[in-house]
Amino acid sequence: MQDIEASAAMSRSEAVLESPHRWALFIDIDGTLLGMAPTPDAVRVPASLIRLLERLAGDLGGALALLTGRRIANADRLFAPLELVASGVHGTELRSERGGQITALATPMPAGVITALNELSHLADGILVEQKGAGLAVHYRNAPHLRQILEAKLMAIMAASCGDLLLRQGRMVLEIGPKGFSKGTALGRLAARPPFKGRLPVMVGDDAADESALIEAERLGGVALRVAGEHFGSEAADFDSVASVRAWLEALARALRASKRHRDRNVTAS
Repeated sequence: MQDIEASAAMSRSEAVLESPHRWALFIDIDGTLLGMAPTPDAVRVPASLIRLLERLAGDLGGALALLTGRRIANADRLFAPLELVASGVHGTELRSERGGQITALATPMPAGVITALNELSHLADGILVEQKGAGLAVHYRNAPHLRQILEAKLMAIMAASCGDLLLRQGRMVLEIGPKGFSKGTALGRLAARPPFKGRLPVMVGDDAADESALIEAERLGGVALRVAGEHFGSEAADFDSVASVRAWLEALARALRASKRHRDRNVTAS
C-alpha cells in the first residue's frame, strides 16, 4: 500500500506504473480488454493485443491472469496461441499455470435448468442462450426490451431447480451459476499461488460480475481499476474506454522494461 499512498495526487493506475514489478495483474476480457459486440463470438482480437499480453506475462514473471465469464477454452481461441493463467465462468473453471490443464471446480448445470433456459431463446430472435458448463448465460443485447421478462423467468427457473444457484447481471446479459464461486474467489485462489504470491494484486474490470474481484484485490492490499461503461459511471472509473485500458497496459509494459534495465545496470555496477 505504500506505493498507493506515496502521493495523494497520484492515481491508482499511475501508482502501479511507479513500481511495476511488485504487482500481479488480473484482468477481465469483455468490456475491459475487448469492446462489446452483438454476440460473444463476434468480438475481434487485434494481433497487437495478443503480443502485448504475451510481453506482459513474460515481464511479470507469469503473474498475469484473465478472469472472465467466458469458458477458458473460448478465451484461448480468442487469444491463440496464448494459453494464459485464467479463471472462467465466474470462478468455476481454473487454469493455474500457463499452458496447463483446465480444471472444473463446479458441477455442470442441471439438465432441467438447461432445457428451461433454452426455451427462452424462442421469446425473440435477439435472445441468445449460451451454455458454459457450470453456468448459463442469456444475452439480450439485441432485445433489450425483454430484460425484465427474462429476469423474472430466470428467477422462476432457479426457484424450481434443486441446484443452489444465483443470478448475475452483466452487460446486456443475465447469467445463472452455482453459489460460492465468483471472480473474487478465483482471484483469491490464484493470489495465494506462485507466481502471484508475494505480489500486490491489480484487478481491472468493467461490470457487476467484476465487483467481487475488485473488492478482493483491495482486501489483499492491492488496487481495483474500473472501466467506464454500462455499470461504472465516468466519475467512478479509472479508464474511460477499452482503448484507455490498452494504452495503460502499453505503459505498464514500458515501465516493466525500464525497471528491468535499471535493475540490470545496478547488478552490473555492483
